[in-house]
Amino acid sequence: MLKKKGKNAVRNKLFIKDIENITGIKAHTIRIWEQRYNLLKPKRTDTGIRYYDEDDLKIIMNVSILNLNGFKISKIVQMTQEEITSVCSEFSENQSQFDTHVQQLVATIVTFDEREFNKLLTLDIIKQGIEQTMIQVVFPFLNHVSQLWLSGTVHTAHVHYITTIIRQKLFVSIDGLNVSPNSESKKFLLFNPPGEPNDIGLLFANYALRRMGHNVIYLGLPTPFEDLHQVFQDQEPDYVYCNINSQNSNVNVQPFVNFIGKHWKETPFLLSGLQITGKKDLKITPNIQILENAQELLDFLEDLRQTLRYNKNLKNFSQALDPIINTIVE
Repeated sequence: MLKKKGKNAVRNKLFIKDIENITGIKAHTIRIWEQRYNLLKPKRTDTGIRYYDEDDLKIIMNVSILNLNGFKISKIVQMTQEEITSVCSEFSENQSQFDTHVQQLVATIVTFDEREFNKLLTLDIIKQGIEQTMIQVVFPFLNHVSQLWLSGTVHTAHVHYITTIIRQKLFVSIDGLNVSPNSESKKFLLFNPPGEPNDIGLLFANYALRRMGHNVIYLGLPTPFEDLHQVFQDQEPDYVYCNINSQNSNVNVQPFVNFIGKHWKETPFLLSGLQITGKKDLKITPNIQILENAQELLDFLEDLRQTLRYNKNLKNFSQALDPIINTIVE
C-alpha cells in the first residue's frame, strides 16, 4: 500500500464522483483498486458516506498519470511514494506529455496549491513559450476545469483562483515584449461584449498581436455597445477580435452577431470561444470570421504577415521599376 504524507495538511472532502471527474478514472475502477491493491482507504462521514481527502487525491492523481503513460497498476502499487513522485516529475519535465500536465494542474487547484501550480506553469513557459503553453496546456486545462465546475467538483472560488494566476502570467508576458508597430502594422480592437466575464482568451490575443508588431486597442472586460460606437468612429480599426468563452456567459450570441452585421458590416471581425464555436447553426455576415481555437488565431496572423510582406515587396518592386519604365517611354 502507498503511504501518505502530510498528516497536518488541510483536509478537503472529495467524493468518489469528484475523484472520477478530476482524474478520468471510473469510480468502479477506483473501488477495484482499493479492494485488490489496498490503494486507498476512504474515510466516512457521520452518515456513512465515503469520502477522500487531499492526500488521497495526490495519490490517485500520481497513479493516474503513471497509468496514462503506460504503467500497469500492479507495478505502480509496488513502487514507493518517492519513486512515484520521481517518475511523475520526469513526465512533467517532458514537454510532450500535455495530458499529464493538465492533470497535474487540476490537482493543484482542488487543493489551492499556488506554489505547485506556478511551478508547473512556469516550467512549461520556459520550455516552449507562453503561446504554445496556452494552446497545448492552459486552454485544455481550462476546458477541463469548466466541466468540473459544471459537475460541481470545483467551485467558482477555484475558477477565480486559477484564472487570476493565469492572467498574471499573461500580463507579465505582454509587459516583457519589446516589439514596436511599423508602417505595415494593422490596428486591432479587442473587447468582450457585455455579459462575457472571461478575458483570458482576449489577453492571449493581445499578446499574440503585439508580438507580431500590430497596434492593439485593448478594452478588456465587457464594454457597452454605446461606448464601442465612439471607439469605432475615432480609431477606425482594421480588425476586431472578440472571445466569448465562459460557461456562465450572459451573451446572447446570435443577436450579438446580428448587431455586428448591422452596425459594423465594413469592419472584419474575428470571433472565437466555446460559446461561438459551439453554435453550429450560427448565422454570420461576410465580415465575420470564426476562429475555432487559439491556434487558428496564430495561423490567421501568420497568413496576414505573409500577405503584408508580399504587398510590401510588390510595392518596392513597382517603385524600383517606375524609373526604368519612364526611361523607356521617354
